[in-house]
Amino acid sequence: VQLVESGGGLVQSGGSLRLSCAASGITFGNYNMAWYRQAPGKEREFVAAITTSGATNYLNAVKARFTISRDNAKAMVFLQMNKLKPEDTALYYCNARRTGVYWGRGTQVTVSS
Repeated sequence: VQLVESGGGLVQSGGSLRLSCAASGITFGNYNMAWYRQAPGKEREFVAAITTSGATNYLNAVKARFTISRDNAKAMVFLQMNKLKPEDTALYYCNARRTGVYWGRGTQVTVSS
């Protein structure tokens, strides 16, 4: 199983980024997918999730700014991040969950003030 994140980078406050996660080695459509993040010195926290049926859930701090989506045909999950804030700076991880849980290695997002 492999989850590979991409799309991170350095952006100014108020800017946007779109993260992607490409999955392989799993029947993607059977997995609930999520994004987590971990800032330096802090614990990893949940950001957004999307179920196999497309239902979504978000961390309150990112509601109305972030949008999670999935493309089952391409085995990919996305996180559109708008109106980014310096406090969004973190390493963002892709997560796949069914009977097992799998993690990617992360993509760095840095938001400058």
